[in-house]
Amino acid sequence: MRIDWNTVRIFIKPGITDMRKQINGLTIITEEEMKKDPLSGHLFMFCSRNRKLLKVVYWDRNGFCLWMKRLEKHHFPWPNSEEEAREITEQQLTMLLSGIDFFNAHTTLNFSEAS
Repeated sequence: MRIDWNTVRIFIKPGITDMRKQINGLTIITEEEMKKDPLSGHLFMFCSRNRKLLKVVYWDRNGFCLWMKRLEKHHFPWPNSEEEAREITEQQLTMLLSGIDFFNAHTTLNFSEAS
């Protein structure tokens, strides 16, 4: 099992997901709610209500893989809005797993004139 970070895309499902779901349930969410192809080989990420549990599903040549990470302390940063799907980069994935909340980072302000 090897991921080619040059070709794989990473999608998260904002909001909460029922973490009782396993591969079949999460791939249905990927298709129906996120409007993505679960057989694409891309990573699809889901987070629990209390933001302590994260699951990742992806297709690897001949079967689905399910990764899970549970935090014993603290929470994952996660967007609350119920958008269809949001794509993040490999760098953002690393920040997410490290607890860095890039979702609420300061945005760039553009002014047309000084006041």
